[in-house]
Amino acid sequence: MSAQQTIVLLLLLGVGMTTATVYLELSGGQTKCFLEEVPKDTLIMGKYHLEDMNPPQAYNTQPTSLGLTIKVTDPEGSLVLDRSTGAEGKFALTSQIGGEHKLCFATNSSRWFGPAVKVRFYLDIESGVGATDYEEIAKVEHLSALELNVRKLNDRVASIRKEQNYQRGREVTFRNTSESTNTRVAVWSAIQLATLVGLGVWQMRHLKSFFKAKKLV
Repeated sequence: MSAQQTIVLLLLLGVGMTTATVYLELSGGQTKCFLEEVPKDTLIMGKYHLEDMNPPQAYNTQPTSLGLTIKVTDPEGSLVLDRSTGAEGKFALTSQIGGEHKLCFATNSSRWFGPAVKVRFYLDIESGVGATDYEEIAKVEHLSALELNVRKLNDRVASIRKEQNYQRGREVTFRNTSESTNTRVAVWSAIQLATLVGLGVWQMRHLKSFFKAKKLV
């Protein structure tokens, strides 16, 4: 395999997938939201883990109950995922429309006594080809290593085409919006100009009538 072919192969393997890893601290009931922009029919998968940051209390031997509420809305504001889970797990969904999806996470951790619950929140979000479990696919479909690599390349090529179509659609939308805005600006400028010209003509005629009435002209 030549150097050029190797570079192309590496580019194909790296394109078509998005990965984001987040680590933050949350208090009980606090909500954090993230935006994930994906084309239509794109898999979004997340893995999360909660860790209790509260020191043990002498008067409270009951362990803290850690939990998470996950809500995902699509670009139109429709709720596509609403789930309450435990301290660790996964979630997955496929986008029905392209655009920015809002992923919100809120801790529903609680305990009977003591200060507010604080947790460490680890989140790993993958979308596109990167969210596909190829090891499981290879087991189910009994694929060899070569067949699996071909499958990955085909999926990445399809993902690239999907992304290109999505970006092309965004470009068309942006161009239409720009043209509409330019048209409105031009019309408004023409209205302003016509108003100023009309006002000037009216003022000149009014002054001419005034001067005639005063016999100044």
